[in-house]
Amino acid sequence: MCCKQGVLSFIKLGLFGLLLCCVDVFAATWLITYPKPSSESDRSSDYPLKVLTLALEQTGVKYELVPSRKFYTQGKNLIRLKDNREINVVWSMTDKQREQDLLPIRIPLYKGLIGWRLFLIREDMAERFKYIQKLEHLQKLSPIQGSDWPDTKILQSNNFNVITNRDHEELARMLSNAQGDFFPRSMLEIWDEVASFRSSNKVIIQPSLGFYYPTAFYFFVNSKSTPLAHLITTGLEKAIKNGEFEALFLETYHDYIEKSNIQKRKMYLLENTFLPAETPLDRKELWFDAHAD
Repeated sequence: MCCKQGVLSFIKLGLFGLLLCCVDVFAATWLITYPKPSSESDRSSDYPLKVLTLALEQTGVKYELVPSRKFYTQGKNLIRLKDNREINVVWSMTDKQREQDLLPIRIPLYKGLIGWRLFLIREDMAERFKYIQKLEHLQKLSPIQGSDWPDTKILQSNNFNVITNRDHEELARMLSNAQGDFFPRSMLEIWDEVASFRSSNKVIIQPSLGFYYPTAFYFFVNSKSTPLAHLITTGLEKAIKNGEFEALFLETYHDYIEKSNIQKRKMYLLENTFLPAETPLDRKELWFDAHAD
């Protein structure tokens, strides 16, 4: 009898301890460190941070979002995430290698619009672009891209001679200095970039052309951070279901989509052989539909 009471007391104590542990975990604050923007004027992190905040708010957990101590290039941010050093979430375009190295959260933050590309060009090149009638004509020109961007491999595999540099600001200078012929940028980025362009040679958005390749921009976490991945995924799925994700996307990018006027552009389809097979292309609610009303 005494032995049974001892066992019961031990079990009760264990259950009580487990309950306290669960309460502590629930009450704990998730500290999430993301890549520091390049400068105070760099707004490229604003939308991903809003999406991440929205997802975390859906879960009800306590959290704190903090930038890394220093700015690093995209490539270095991905390396630090892989090595589990300081940074524990990054947003970036996916490819097969990144999904091998890291744990992707397969919900496209920009609904695939990161693959809809318009062209920054020098004004003195505008006349030449008027004579482009097919993809082969465009492939004779040299696009400018970041050396560690997945876009670069996509363009090279589509027979473009890509001019590269690691520094984003240097890419803009290269275009201005005629070190390349055009700078493809997503229709969500290009409008702010052309407005901030400072150059002796005027840079404009080419008005009638573009190209598209299927791709996705995801949140990535360290390959062992499955609890964090589950937390973010749960929040994003809730926001998609209740319409808050779509509302945030349209609030942020509706005007850019309208200005891009892609229905009246000649959009060349490029092949993306680096797109992982697990990309959720069958979930139509996750992708922008260019032909929707």
